[in-house]
Amino acid sequence: MLLRLFLVFTIVPIVEVWLLIKIGRVIGALPTVGVLLAISLAGAWLARSQGFRVIVAIRDELAMGRMPGAQILDGAIILAGGILLLTPGFFTDFVGLFFLIPATRMLLKRWLGIWLERRLRQGSFVVRRF
Repeated sequence: MLLRLFLVFTIVPIVEVWLLIKIGRVIGALPTVGVLLAISLAGAWLARSQGFRVIVAIRDELAMGRMPGAQILDGAIILAGGILLLTPGFFTDFVGLFFLIPATRMLLKRWLGIWLERRLRQGSFVVRRF
């Protein structure tokens, strides 16, 4: 796990800097900053609107006496997308927007469900209580 975190925290910044340099060479420095700001503003608006929708859905599920599991997962993915949009760079912005768009978020939830089911079947999922 430590190796994976190390790789993520070294590879992602390298990819971000490389993309910034490549895109900056093609369109220029000021337009690159402008595109990053535009993506961040669009992502902030999308995170806010999707976040409010999830809060309403959670409230509705709780009012009906049901556990809002899917909506809580949506909220967690939206939060992760918003955090990724705060990180400057094109790669993290792309991933953050991927997390915020409802259709792609549904694909991500489906993949997470398959991954979790596989881990549970293999018995490699461990729950620790402290």
